[in-house]
Amino acid sequence: MTSFLRSDRSRPVALWLFAVALLVLAMVVVGGATRLTDSGLSITEWKPVTGALPPMSAGDWNEEFARYREIPQYQQLNKGMSLEAFKAIYWWEWGHRLLGRLVGAAFAIPFAYFLIRRQLPKRLIWRCAVLLALGGLQGAIGWWMVSSGLSQSQLVSVAPERLTVHLGLAFALLAGLIWTALDAWTGAPRQTVPSAWNRHALGLAGLIFLQILLGALVAGTDAGFVYNDWPLMNGALFPTDYAGATLWATVAHSQAAVQLHHRLLAYLLVILARVAAVAAQRSRFLPAGAKVLALALGGAVLVQAALGIATLMAGTPLWLALLHQVTAALLLAIATAFAWRVRRP
Repeated sequence: MTSFLRSDRSRPVALWLFAVALLVLAMVVVGGATRLTDSGLSITEWKPVTGALPPMSAGDWNEEFARYREIPQYQQLNKGMSLEAFKAIYWWEWGHRLLGRLVGAAFAIPFAYFLIRRQLPKRLIWRCAVLLALGGLQGAIGWWMVSSGLSQSQLVSVAPERLTVHLGLAFALLAGLIWTALDAWTGAPRQTVPSAWNRHALGLAGLIFLQILLGALVAGTDAGFVYNDWPLMNGALFPTDYAGATLWATVAHSQAAVQLHHRLLAYLLVILARVAAVAAQRSRFLPAGAKVLALALGGAVLVQAALGIATLMAGTPLWLALLHQVTAALLLAIATAFAWRVRRP
């Protein structure tokens, strides 16, 4: 079992990948809290190594606070903030960055161990290497995102499109870890029978991922704090301030537009997921495990839609917004497992 040639599966490798996926989920939750508490710009420098240590003295805290007071967010949003209030937002961002470092170590160290011990299935080596590279890229993208709120005087937060890229990559990593972990747990399929279900399941997972990106734009533009009625938007079917100055301003920066797009895709997903759940139960092709996942997916979409409506109408409280984000991750995980399972008759 210690040779690449004797086994194409490894339960320890699968458990490791599932554990890293849980850490990525925790990273998403802490990142969401960091965004919702406007804490993401509290650390104004990127120090991948030395930045792991927080301020250790009163002088260090004063230096950090002085750097924060120079950025637009402090000057336009938090002017007069006390040092103690600054510490509260600083710890959110520091914790988010520290967790990112821990995720990197939790992936890289076991990856090297399994490679050296020749316990990693050969067919999964390249995939794990890609996941490791994307994880490293995520740190750079995180700083690219933060820098947008430090250098652009018109922003008191990060650019919403950069937040979307950052969150989207996190969810892509989550899906990739789950798919690879399932492959490691079961081994290579004896056969893969092409069917319409392969395309439908992947398409549904893709739409859920797109909905997550639209949700990131809602978060990035603070669109969850406006149009807090449902099913109408300020009493109208179509928001009057939908259009921005340009197409990009509309798609990525208009609060009305991004919230409307998020709503419309949610309605479509509810319909498609319920249709898939019913069709799966009637299918003679799908195995029992895929049918269970289809039912779970249909139910999870309904729960997520209800949470989205509740979050909006409650004015986006922190705990409810985080629950909505966690459920999005669980929904993508179920969709990924479903798309993986239908390929294995």
